[in-house]
Amino acid sequence: MQQVAQGWLLYKLTNSPLMLGLAAFATQSMQFVIAPFAGVLSDRFDRRKIIIAANVVAMVQAFLLAALVMSGTIKPWHILTLAAILGIANGFEMPTRHSFIPDIVEKKEDLVNAIPMNSAMFNGARLIGPPIAGFVVATAGEGVCFLSNAISYAAVIVALLMIKIRPKSYIRKPKRPMTELTEGFGYVSRFKPLRDILLLMTAISLFGSSCVVFLPVFAKDILGGGPKALGLLTAAMGAGAFIGAALLASRRNVRGLGRLIVTALCIFGTSLMFAAWSRVLWLSVALLACAGFGMMVHMAASNTLMQTITDDDKRGRVMSFYIMAFSGLGPIGSLLMGWTARFTGVRTVVIFGGLMTVISGLIFSRALPEIRKLLRPVYLQQGIITEAEEMSLKEEETIR
Repeated sequence: MQQVAQGWLLYKLTNSPLMLGLAAFATQSMQFVIAPFAGVLSDRFDRRKIIIAANVVAMVQAFLLAALVMSGTIKPWHILTLAAILGIANGFEMPTRHSFIPDIVEKKEDLVNAIPMNSAMFNGARLIGPPIAGFVVATAGEGVCFLSNAISYAAVIVALLMIKIRPKSYIRKPKRPMTELTEGFGYVSRFKPLRDILLLMTAISLFGSSCVVFLPVFAKDILGGGPKALGLLTAAMGAGAFIGAALLASRRNVRGLGRLIVTALCIFGTSLMFAAWSRVLWLSVALLACAGFGMMVHMAASNTLMQTITDDDKRGRVMSFYIMAFSGLGPIGSLLMGWTARFTGVRTVVIFGGLMTVISGLIFSRALPEIRKLLRPVYLQQGIITEAEEMSLKEEETIR
């Protein structure tokens, strides 16, 4: 709700698309800068306390926005400054929240359900929040949206305080932050499964996910529609993502997630390419729903796989790199694609993004046999596969 109200208010004050981009950049660039250091803190201190502190900052930020709007003193620089503050809070909150999930899930094999459920709730909020925000802005103004958001943080903080968590199962000596950050980077770069998943996430953020920024162009210039068409396209991607997360949450274990990532990326990229050629609204809606499905299954499956195979004492730092690849590089990809579209056209850029998504998935598929071999000892240690299953897999490889 706050994102919708903030964008509407800023555009109303400035009538400048550039200011909308600056507000998004202010938030996401702060997330990108803060995330790696947040990962270090997440591995060193109580994760729940970090999440609570970040939510308190976000709550204060929302109250300030509401006060400035309701007093009639709001200025564009206020919005940009507070957007940057929210980005700092999110930079601490996002990697810590992702690494906090295994702390409250008792059995590691249940992560395959818990992480997609988290993604499903996120996309459910994306479906429900914007229409409510539009109604509230139209009837009561942007200030009420900001105030509602600020008040809602009270429920979040109370819920966090009520969660019972187990003490950490590992003991580690604190080191200098840069030393721990370097240690986390070395851990990721040496372990091929983590390294390849993060490289794949980086490629998709730059080429595939960044194409979503062109939805307004699709709605207006390609399909000849208006705000309603844009709403349908956006909702279609959100609905597809919600279905993908919900289906992933019903899986029994993490086995087979590598193949699923490749399949999801092929669906995502192919849907983008066909959507770039579509001039029929209902066909574009269907294709973008498939794109949203593939994008979410890839993201949630990658997150689940990384959470399952990462050592507990390095989880915060690993998830900070995930946030950097998933969220931090998106604006850079959007900027590059937007600049290229000035010369080649939006349709060509989206087709290229979809093609690169498929190619990235196929390259990742070639590494899957080696990744499986490296993951088997981890799965065996965690009880995800039994010794009998391990012997059976080795016999199958010998026969081949």
